[in-house]
Amino acid sequence: MQTDMMSMAVHALVMLLQPMSLAMLVVGVMLGLAIGVLPGMSGIVGLALLIPFTYDMNTTSSFALLLGMAAVVTSSDFVTAILFGVPGHVGAAATVIDGHAMARRGEAGRAFGAGFAASLVGGLVGAFVLFLSIPVLRPILLMVGSPELLAFTIFGMSMVATLAGRAPLKGLTVAAFGTMLALVGDKAPGGTLRWTFSTEYLYEGISLIPFTLGIFALPELAELAIRGETIARGDAEDISLSSQWEGVRDVGRNWWLVVRCSLLGTGLGAIPGIGSAVIDWIAYGYAQRSEKNPELFGTGDVRGVIAPEASNNAKEGGHLVPTLAFGVPSGASMALLLGALLMHGLTPGPDMLTKHLDVTYAIVWSLTLAHVIGAAICLTGSRVLAKVARIPPNLLLPVVLCLVMVAAYQGTHDWGDLISLLGFGVLGWMMKIRKWPRPPLVLGFVVGETFERYLFISTQLYGWNWVFRPAVIVILCGVAWALWSPMRRIVHDTIARMRQPNRTRRPFTLGGLFTPALLLVILGAIAIASTWPRPAQLVAMTASCVALLMCSLAWFDEVYGGNAGMLVQAGPPPNLAYHVPHDEPELPARGAVAFFLWLIGFILVVVLIGFLPAMSVFVIANMTLAHRRPAWQAAMLGLGVTLFCWVVFHTLLHVTWPDSMLGDAWPALRTLTGFL
Repeated sequence: MQTDMMSMAVHALVMLLQPMSLAMLVVGVMLGLAIGVLPGMSGIVGLALLIPFTYDMNTTSSFALLLGMAAVVTSSDFVTAILFGVPGHVGAAATVIDGHAMARRGEAGRAFGAGFAASLVGGLVGAFVLFLSIPVLRPILLMVGSPELLAFTIFGMSMVATLAGRAPLKGLTVAAFGTMLALVGDKAPGGTLRWTFSTEYLYEGISLIPFTLGIFALPELAELAIRGETIARGDAEDISLSSQWEGVRDVGRNWWLVVRCSLLGTGLGAIPGIGSAVIDWIAYGYAQRSEKNPELFGTGDVRGVIAPEASNNAKEGGHLVPTLAFGVPSGASMALLLGALLMHGLTPGPDMLTKHLDVTYAIVWSLTLAHVIGAAICLTGSRVLAKVARIPPNLLLPVVLCLVMVAAYQGTHDWGDLISLLGFGVLGWMMKIRKWPRPPLVLGFVVGETFERYLFISTQLYGWNWVFRPAVIVILCGVAWALWSPMRRIVHDTIARMRQPNRTRRPFTLGGLFTPALLLVILGAIAIASTWPRPAQLVAMTASCVALLMCSLAWFDEVYGGNAGMLVQAGPPPNLAYHVPHDEPELPARGAVAFFLWLIGFILVVVLIGFLPAMSVFVIANMTLAHRRPAWQAAMLGLGVTLFCWVVFHTLLHVTWPDSMLGDAWPALRTLTGFL
């Protein structure tokens, strides 16, 4: 049996190294790297685009192309995360925390080297584990049911909530609030419409892409516009091979952390429903808790880049285990890959481990070689990519904003995507300047629906006895371990502050309205939820009440607290997502208002003349009026951005653009002209 498996593995490698198959692998890697760099784009888009082109290819070449693309998307999506603080997709959000901080102090090259090397090792570990585990994991995965999946989602949320550092109250508040946002729409048991306010766009829920881009990307781009500085502040070092190799050496020095996070990512990736948005945060939280000097995380610690990147790439090997062995896709991209298998006449399950074992090993080899090729390309080309950090904001911002707006529109191809982007951008900006942590909000949003689904299935099948399943007990003990220390300090400091006889109330400021406004929103949500049927209330009311309690305590601490409204004085910086040193001047509100007014103007121009022409108008107007650049330079850049988006999004990705007033009026005008 072992000899047969080894011969199949060698045969699969020989087939993959054939010129056609190897060429398809390289093409897939190049496409994956290009897609990963674009903010908001993901491997799902690439797979959906490439699968139709594989219909007439042989099986090895087909999956070389598809796996080559899917494997390296997470290797390049952190380029924008490090340079701009804009995660290529939600799986790179944790990397932003320390990676962007490193770029701001001129260490983008070191961050690149560490990230690429950690991604390579993580990908190889994931592929190796997949190689070893496919024949033996079947009985283990069959034991994983909805209670265990529910416990894993709770564990992921608890880890991210504690990442609020010295502001655990705010972290728990926004994690619960993110869960509330995830429940918007008709996803409740029984189909109850929750918090839709009779708006058709919200019936299907809030789209993840404009939500994450609004919370993470727009606040950082607004700060870049207001400060008017390049991303690499001060005398940033030249990005050289030596600086990248310093990052590679960091991976070598932290090899045990890389291995642990890679194995963690592979294991979690093998569990259906545990996506990259959860895995990278769990890896980051694990690294923060298990490594020495955890207070350095969030300030530009290279370990904060290594941990999530290793787990993020390792998860791809884990994702393939249930997809190939059981036909159970672990996510949207794996569901598309499952469709590709069926299209080529391959049925996931026992046949993939017997009759089609050569195909299975070809997939493993494709995954392995894709990581090696992708890392080599990234390391040799990152010097050019990192120079983007030197580009003046008045040239960079209009281009990035156009890409962000296009990426946001890919959510549901609805006008609501652009409005949602703008609304969540304002929310993210307020959270940034008030030092509310944003990662727990996004994590709560990502796992909220999954949490409710698993809770409903578990209680329907087992009642509340699901809590006493052995694996669930072990996982919930991990949850208690994650929450014990911050909650104990919260209770201790709250009691101590209540006992102070000479408590003084802080003076009122306009920015202080954010917390009571959030409190009123939560109270309004509870009032609306109280009218729903009981099955629709369970998770919604639980999340709302947790948010209400934690937000009330946070407001009390802001009013009577002694240190910037943060109960806990020990630990990492209060705003791990995009920490700004205390000695930096506060950002003027007028600049933020101007930034968001420009975005509103962009949307209005899109309504009038269409998306592609609006890009040229926006870039030219923004560069000439807001940044005082020469008109010829603005015109060249505006036309270049429009041409690029036309080629990539319109011609290659076949994006359906929204209707515009000019577009609707043109047929009528042409008909009228012909009649006259």
